[in-house]
Amino acid sequence: MKNTRRRRRSRIPRKVALAALASLGLVAAARGADCPRAGTLGTSRVLTIDAATYPRVGTKSFPQTLPLRDHEVVLTFDDGPWPPTTPKVLKALAQECVRATFFLIGKPASEHPELVRRIAAEGHSIGHHTWTHFSLMRMPRANAFDEIDHGISAVEAALHGVATTKPSTPFFRFPGFESTPATLDMLQSRGIIVFGADLWASDWNKMTPKQELKLLTDRLRVARKGIILLHDPKAQTAAMLPAFLRYLKDNDYHVVHIVPGAVSAEAEQAP
Repeated sequence: MKNTRRRRRSRIPRKVALAALASLGLVAAARGADCPRAGTLGTSRVLTIDAATYPRVGTKSFPQTLPLRDHEVVLTFDDGPWPPTTPKVLKALAQECVRATFFLIGKPASEHPELVRRIAAEGHSIGHHTWTHFSLMRMPRANAFDEIDHGISAVEAALHGVATTKPSTPFFRFPGFESTPATLDMLQSRGIIVFGADLWASDWNKMTPKQELKLLTDRLRVARKGIILLHDPKAQTAAMLPAFLRYLKDNDYHVVHIVPGAVSAEAEQAP
């Protein structure tokens, strides 16, 4: 009887099984499967998202967040690139075969294009964080729109050598989470997903790496999952990151990498 069941299962076409997986809208990978080093944290799965389904995510700012399971986290870093510390963050992520999302400021991206290209070459997603990181709530609407577009075009030029306001990865985060109805509507009309966060380490405050690690892990024990906000230009965060990745591994957390889905026709036609 066992042999009969085994033979019947073997007749299921492989294409059918693959199609069933693809219909989930996820690209899943075994934990650490693409990593040459055994025992690493790894990237558990890749989640494809689009602005039609997830226009704004992160419960600190919006009602909705990403569809993460218990003990799944998305790692995000703001305010880079910054040569003294971003390479340290990249090294820590590479050591554990973890992929993250970097929300880059346009001005430093234009000054350090080789570092922008390195972030992308190492498999991370690159989002946008304005041109200068000024608060968009404290400037006229036209200036706020220009801050967004100037930042996008600078990052795209660093990445691909062509300045364009249509981002290859349509992810955006407001400096200080300070959005306005006009900027939110504009980004949504262009198919650009706005990221808040579900938790953070408050690393804009001065503290030691040990203090930051405790603060972040205490918050994660309560939240159990979510989009985590960190800042790669912060030396304390770069120093803390290896220990945090070990904490994730030791406590059975899984890292999810986010990538953009298809852009709608309306977003493609937006100016």
